[in-house]
Amino acid sequence: MSTEAPDSPKAVGGGSFFVALLRQGAPAIATATSELSDEIGDPTPIHALKRISKMAGPIDPSRRDGLLLRATRYVVLIPLAFRLLAVPGQFGVYTFQHGTTGLLPVGLFTLLSVALNLIGFRWMFRSAPYRGRDAGKLLAVDLVFTVLSPLALALTVPSEAYFDALAVSSIHLFGEAGLLTLALGVPSGLVFGLLSFPLRMLANWLDSGQFHVGAAFSTYSALLTELFLATAALVLTGLGTRLALAYGTRNGRLAERAQQHRMLHDTVLQTLEAMALSDTSNAEERLVEIQRLARAQAMEIRHMIETAKSEQAEAGARPLGEKLAALAAEMARDGLRAQLVVAELDDDTLSEVRQIAIRDAVREAMRNTMKHSGTDRVVVRVEERDGGIAVITRDHGTGFSAADHPAGFGISESITARLAEVGGTSLVESGLAGGGTRVTLWVPF
Repeated sequence: MSTEAPDSPKAVGGGSFFVALLRQGAPAIATATSELSDEIGDPTPIHALKRISKMAGPIDPSRRDGLLLRATRYVVLIPLAFRLLAVPGQFGVYTFQHGTTGLLPVGLFTLLSVALNLIGFRWMFRSAPYRGRDAGKLLAVDLVFTVLSPLALALTVPSEAYFDALAVSSIHLFGEAGLLTLALGVPSGLVFGLLSFPLRMLANWLDSGQFHVGAAFSTYSALLTELFLATAALVLTGLGTRLALAYGTRNGRLAERAQQHRMLHDTVLQTLEAMALSDTSNAEERLVEIQRLARAQAMEIRHMIETAKSEQAEAGARPLGEKLAALAAEMARDGLRAQLVVAELDDDTLSEVRQIAIRDAVREAMRNTMKHSGTDRVVVRVEERDGGIAVITRDHGTGFSAADHPAGFGISESITARLAEVGGTSLVESGLAGGGTRVTLWVPF
């Protein structure tokens, strides 16, 4: 699971959004921006199933929105909150029924369950960039705990209290089924649900020497309910997100079209009407007036076109400090907060080619910080040094080992080679005092 994917040509037969949602879980919502039909956001009343079929229609799976991908992780807060509230509640029921019998193992299980869910909440609300590998590790730890806890309770809780103790661990198991469904897709939740049956029978056998098939089946109604609710939450969140995106896109297009209509009304239409209302008593004067109006209108339209072109080119023509400020804003949208410190520089100090090379190399360094450092903060400092301009990016993350990340780690080509093309150099230092990585970029004046 990656945080972002580059745009690519439209995928032919890319599949259905609904199918991708069921198969992949919440991460599939990152594709919700692709292949949006205007019919989805059309306010005209249509049959509900027809609108839903449009919302669940084709997507381009290669187009993934980074912001949506990070936002989708919040849906797993539902099963985490369920377990955080329900497991201690069921433990209270157990202590009311059995007092101190088996209290230590059941209480220890409850504490560990609460701790895992609190860690999950803390990880979900952290501000660092989303890392799918870390999410997989947390999910794996939670899954192992869910599988082993019924077996541990079967071996440590007295037989007379065993089934009530198992009811406490079953709450955590139900939440695990919902968590897998939302995070990895419905097939993962169903597979876990099926495997929970032999797991429950094995726990029964460890406690009493018998499998108790009926008792193992007794929890399936609650488990199926949890799977259904998780699937419903997944589908409603995904389709609702896609509908909102389509509606916003449609309204944006209408607003842009209205602006264009106003512009045409205030310019071309007004001029044409003025021409039509010109005095017809003198043909020669009328021709001169029409020519004057036409020239004035042509000049205004040309000015509007040139203004639009200059606005498009403005990003490239900005000084280096403004380019880096715009880059910091771009990275902020992806979850990386950059503190920019720029010395006073002459706007004409660097050529445009070298400014763009510096900006693009800094972008790659900041992306490496997002992907590999485990922190969401970086400092970017710009200063004059040794007859050139130096740009230093510094983070206090985990750093990396050059042996683990050979050439192609976004450094050799995206940073070093890019600066070498404009006569510059780069230095990447990791494992510094205080931790983290420093990337120093330099180009001559």
